[in-house]
Amino acid sequence: MKLGFIGCGNMAKAMLGGILKNEICAKEDVIATAKSEASRENARNTYGIQVTADNIEAAKSADVLVLAVKPIFYEEVIHEIKDAVDEKKIIISIAPGKTLAWLEEQFGKKVKPALVGEGMTGVCCNEEVSDAEMQDVLKILESCGKAEMLPERLIDVVVSVSGSSPAYVFMFIEAMADAAVADGMPRAQAYRFAAQAVLGSAKMVLETGKHPGELKDMVCSPGGTTIEAVRVLEEKGMRSAVIEAMKACVKKGREM
Repeated sequence: MKLGFIGCGNMAKAMLGGILKNEICAKEDVIATAKSEASRENARNTYGIQVTADNIEAAKSADVLVLAVKPIFYEEVIHEIKDAVDEKKIIISIAPGKTLAWLEEQFGKKVKPALVGEGMTGVCCNEEVSDAEMQDVLKILESCGKAEMLPERLIDVVVSVSGSSPAYVFMFIEAMADAAVADGMPRAQAYRFAAQAVLGSAKMVLETGKHPGELKDMVCSPGGTTIEAVRVLEEKGMRSAVIEAMKACVKKGREM
């Protein structure tokens, strides 16, 4: 499999690290583009892959092509490379708000696009992508995390619940650490305690299969400290704030 990346920013680097570590592709079979010489040199030195400033060169040489530029540049990049893309290539899009139909329209021909939501990766494709090709796409994506197939209508939801959600979690960790600092704990130690608590809680949800509400009840003793903290979070509207933030995220993604 020849793999190409148009753009070599943070998302591309995250994918590249997993792909090469898990030997999904040989480094000699990967090519990435970047505008600046410094970015190309960094990618070459870090991953040992081929690099170029020429998007068309990358598009021509790849069997699977990842569009890893910012959404505002998608139309420009697609118009640049569309003549180098044939019906045999698989196009992986990681941009929110860009539908399968929109991608086909921009390429002006039948192509094989797959949409990807970041984080816990959600992926969908059009009818041109075979089951075997989809397995290849999933193999690439699972090299840097977990991936699941879902309907295209849920891709924007993936962005809110997975792609953008690390920012919410980081804010929660920061807030917990701030509270611990206010009560006397050194900041570096407070970050470790807060982050480990979030990590352990997430593992319990995934490993036990229990409903989060059930797990919450298990640590809320009658008249205890935890239920008092939960009472205040409910009073301040924590759940509503998270829900409204995620709905705003989905709305923004669909408008992009």
